[in-house]
Amino acid sequence: MSILHHFLIMKKAAKDNPLYILMISIHGLIRGLNLELGRDADTGGQTKYVVELTKALSRQSSVERVDLVTRRITDGAVAKDYAEPSEDLGHNARIIRIDAGPGLYIPKEDLWGHLDAFTDELFTWIHRQPRLPDVLHSHYADAGYVGVRLSHLTGLPLIHTGHSLGRDKVRRLLALGLTVDQIEQRYRMSDRIRAEEDVLNSASLVITSTHNEIEDQYELYDCYTPEKMSVIPPGTDLNQFHPPTREDGPIPFAGTLCKYLREPEKPMILALSRPDERKNIVSLLEAYGQSERLQQLANLVIVAGNRNDIRELNEGAQHVLTELLLVMDCYELNGLVALPKHHASSDVADIYRLAAASKGVFVNPALTEPFGLTLLEAAASGLPLVATEAGGPVDIIGNCRNGLLVDPLDEAAIASALLDILEDGELWAKFSENGLQNVARFYSWEAHALAYLEKLSDLIQQARMTSRPAPLSSAPVVQTRTHAIFTAIDNTLLGDAEALAEFVKVMRQHHRKVLFGISTGRRLDSVLKILKTHSIPMPDILITSLGTEIYYPPQLTTDIAWNHHIDHWWTPKVLKRIIDPLPGLTPQPRDQRSRFKVSYYYDEHQAPSMEEILTLLRQQELSVHTTLSFGQYIDFVPARASKGQALRYVANQWKIPLEQVLVNGGSGGDEDMLRGNTLGVVVASPHREELAQLNDSERVYFAKGSHASGILEAIEYYDFFNL
Repeated sequence: MSILHHFLIMKKAAKDNPLYILMISIHGLIRGLNLELGRDADTGGQTKYVVELTKALSRQSSVERVDLVTRRITDGAVAKDYAEPSEDLGHNARIIRIDAGPGLYIPKEDLWGHLDAFTDELFTWIHRQPRLPDVLHSHYADAGYVGVRLSHLTGLPLIHTGHSLGRDKVRRLLALGLTVDQIEQRYRMSDRIRAEEDVLNSASLVITSTHNEIEDQYELYDCYTPEKMSVIPPGTDLNQFHPPTREDGPIPFAGTLCKYLREPEKPMILALSRPDERKNIVSLLEAYGQSERLQQLANLVIVAGNRNDIRELNEGAQHVLTELLLVMDCYELNGLVALPKHHASSDVADIYRLAAASKGVFVNPALTEPFGLTLLEAAASGLPLVATEAGGPVDIIGNCRNGLLVDPLDEAAIASALLDILEDGELWAKFSENGLQNVARFYSWEAHALAYLEKLSDLIQQARMTSRPAPLSSAPVVQTRTHAIFTAIDNTLLGDAEALAEFVKVMRQHHRKVLFGISTGRRLDSVLKILKTHSIPMPDILITSLGTEIYYPPQLTTDIAWNHHIDHWWTPKVLKRIIDPLPGLTPQPRDQRSRFKVSYYYDEHQAPSMEEILTLLRQQELSVHTTLSFGQYIDFVPARASKGQALRYVANQWKIPLEQVLVNGGSGGDEDMLRGNTLGVVVASPHREELAQLNDSERVYFAKGSHASGILEAIEYYDFFNL
């Protein structure tokens, strides 16, 4: 496509349908200015990437608005900026901060239990906006978890950028000698990989920074689909990062380095990263310590985050920094190595220029580097590069021709590459000039934004053409219901006639205030028979067949819009061809199945495990929601359908806050109803161990009573009618 043709397309798009893009990046410390890069393992290149991408997209004429959504943090240990609900970035761009879990700043590994609440809060926020976004773009696995659920709830297309991938990280950590159990305990890797598989299955487009990321990292996943992956390298700010000039005044950070270095005028080997084992800076120091020639030629400067007291840092950072100090002592490197305790984000560009002015080299020895924004910044400052051959640097140095790739586990190779550049003035000048020219050519944010929007154009046009219509039925004009109770039937509502009669009495007393709904795996005809047999008054809402059908009494009107919404990518014939041959799975009778529900009896002694079945479905690129209930019933429904998603759809139509929705369940099929901001109740039942993973949730109550008595107990526990 010619530049003129592309410009005309973008201009017409800007006039006819300007885009609203919603970015999601949950962990880390995200703000518009003075990013605290390297503060910890969660505040690295990703935080800078999403802020710069948001700003770059907002400057394009075809974009109406870009919102970057992250987690709101109210913690005296961090700046007050992160507690602000909204931050203006200019050019119709904002940072939006959503509450999720405690206000404290916590590691991303501790966020998994709060992501359902984040999803519910963001879903509510989206529906308060003047219009829905055109696209969702999630960054990293935790945002991917949220993005998948929002995409299912709203029907919006999902784009994903992984930044780093769990399966690749496991591979690297195992190579370092960690056990699988240690990796799981420290990094919650099973949650992360499960989320990554789901987002790869659900996303319409996966944006990567390098070809290596696709070929070497994404290929490890069951949902490896390279045809929906696109390489769009991120940019760098060429106004901020530029080579040293005669007009540059004194650089204050030079004084900081003089405190550590005997001969600060020598060339500088510069490494800049957070103190993380994966960054492999201890190996870099070992390489320097073992090479007398390197020590004669150059100083080593390692800028590894900020610290006051190493003992106050997290375990991983403590370990890395302690190792650095021990290696310095071992090789007696005082006066040759600088490991400054503090630097501001505004110092970073100056540090690169100091290194370039000294005729130094920038080195990134990471075990794996998903991309490497610091490499672009260093290259834009005129520094030659030595970088790991694992990951993004392969593409960067391949495009820029400005450095050497090394095996990060080979300390001799690292030292040799550094010496090759430091001892050859012509090679240094060639690499420096190549970097300056090619960073501007390949890695500007303007080029990134244009390539990004070009990829989006067809995706969004298709989504707009297939958007679901308004619901057929909705809340009455005069809405008096401020609360709602939804309950499953089997082993939840039924089983205790006396408690059921009391529950019915309570619901009649509060029917003007409380919406009553049934949410069950049963079909409509079966539900109606049960209601009549047990003299249960007709609910206001019936969610049946595991969330695939929604009916509105008294006429039992079907919500056609919901059916249209969940029909997305639903291929039951293909599903049956894959599942029918499996041992231990027997199709249930026709009266237990429906258009959007494929059901089997599950024999745990013969059938594959649930994880094996999910792996098989992902490998076949099938997008379905799978549940195992009562240990013997396995159901497959469309990915956009489930009890929990149907419940949220209804609550949104009736404008009832999820915090005022009491949800009752007793088996695995009820799990996603109980997660998030609803008031969950797990009644005592033989199968509630299927919901044991919800034990730690603050918003799930495990009742002592069974059946309807457990529901009544929970109503009292939550003081539900007085909320």
